[in-house]
Amino acid sequence: MSPTTTFNSPEEERTYLTNVKADLDGAQTKADVVEVWKRHYLTIGHRKLGRLLIGRSLDEVLKVRG
Repeated sequence: MSPTTTFNSPEEERTYLTNVKADLDGAQTKADVVEVWKRHYLTIGHRKLGRLLIGRSLDEVLKVRG
């Protein structure tokens, strides 16, 4: 399933991902991570969330794969 939200600009997506990364960085328990995941996976997708979770940089997460 692809994400349902499209961003108006690359800056808007970067800002959103920065906030998601902060949420994940603040998660202290498995339940916290699950809660963050549920809030954001429909917007940015599992792939980007996974990349953020394992510590990839925002530039790497935003890179278009083709």
